[in-house]
Amino acid sequence: MNTPRHVFYISDRTGLTAENIGEALLNQFGNLQFKRSTYPFIDTPEKALAVVEKVNRSAQEHGVRPIAFVSVVNHEIRHIIKEANAFVINFFDTFLGQLEKELNAQATLSLQGHHSIGNTQRYDARMEAVNFSLNHDDGVSDKNLKEADVILMGVSRSGKTPTCLYLALQYGIRAANYPLIPDDLESTDLPRMVKPYKDKLFGLTIQPERLQAIRQERRPNSTYAKIDTCRSEVSDAQAMFKRFNIPFTNTTDKSVEELAVHILQACKLKRRF
Repeated sequence: MNTPRHVFYISDRTGLTAENIGEALLNQFGNLQFKRSTYPFIDTPEKALAVVEKVNRSAQEHGVRPIAFVSVVNHEIRHIIKEANAFVINFFDTFLGQLEKELNAQATLSLQGHHSIGNTQRYDARMEAVNFSLNHDDGVSDKNLKEADVILMGVSRSGKTPTCLYLALQYGIRAANYPLIPDDLESTDLPRMVKPYKDKLFGLTIQPERLQAIRQERRPNSTYAKIDTCRSEVSDAQAMFKRFNIPFTNTTDKSVEELAVHILQACKLKRRF
């Protein structure tokens, strides 16, 4: 078995940008293994030198130079990291010059990263959406439910809560969710709480076998986790979605990122910031 190649994500902010772009590139090499390390807030020469030391040590110990995905604004710090014994991809070096030429403008090299507070209006919109989703998780309250951009419906453990929170945090979408319980599934009508907002409903379904595995971890050997229970609930939920023409998608093989984008497109929702 080949030794995993060491990958360093180095940033003067949170490191999320370097991770996201780096992972998108590494995913194209699914037959290779990687060992990942992230170093955020590398915003002084001293911190940069310390990281370079770690990179060089890795190269020496493993006999192959690491890969470093770097998202650093400061020229001096970028230059220090560039001297590391690694294959360095610095996103600012790679793209900024080309963008300056195309825009015929000099970059200001702002230290406010994409994931910093920066524009307080945008940040506040995200936090407001997150609070909204938390306050309307699992149908705990119908207060101000009319302000929801979307209301996710589905059986327990079908992925409603993480999807709502991702929509809120990444897009500023006010997403609520409602869990379909046995009484709802046995009824021929929509649940009372969400019935007035039928046009905002979006359904999540899941393969019964996957649902059973998730529930088994939560409540081992319970009726709740039995495969027959899962099959029945999933079937009844899908029948409800079809009966009331509620759009829905299967969460089994979708990441929360993919689910969020699918919901945005299906419900014609736009990023709030």
